[in-house]
Amino acid sequence: MILYIHGFGSSGEASKAKLLRAYCHEKGIAFIAPSLPTIPDLAIKTLSELIESYQEPVYLMGSSLGGYYALYLSDKYNLKAVLINPAVNASETLERAIGHGVNYYDNSTYEWNASHLEMLESYEIEEPNLENLLLLLQKGDEVLDYEEALDFLEGAKMVVEEGGNHSFEGLDRHFETIQRFFGVALKL
Repeated sequence: MILYIHGFGSSGEASKAKLLRAYCHEKGIAFIAPSLPTIPDLAIKTLSELIESYQEPVYLMGSSLGGYYALYLSDKYNLKAVLINPAVNASETLERAIGHGVNYYDNSTYEWNASHLEMLESYEIEEPNLENLLLLLQKGDEVLDYEEALDFLEGAKMVVEEGGNHSFEGLDRHFETIQRFFGVALKL
């Protein structure tokens, strides 16, 4: 089972989720990309309940804030995770988002406040298990400084590309790399 975790203000219907869903469907791989609440504690609770409910192995993929959540959950459950342009300093990065935000999928609004930043801080990992991580970074990320993830996750398997953007252009080019990282259990 691949569990895709979307980024801040996004949804399980975002472009990367749709691309992964189609690929997994074609290959016969179980896949889920839930639309998560903006409140970090609720998002983590939802994801934890999903992970704990599956009988089969779970593999995590997370983008941006979803990468931060995937890093935490990978550590908590000892799971492999692919982190796509992750927000490794999420509470600092999302401080600039305090106020009212708009969801990219349906234009619904939400409030983002200091208590949400405190929640994010409680999910910080000081010493990640680098063996369980594959980092996909594009230097052209206009939202996050790719060097923060590069430095924090030094020693993890990684793909670092020139150019690109925060959405990670051309993710589908890396499906085979992701397949090898997750291992033969996916039977791709």
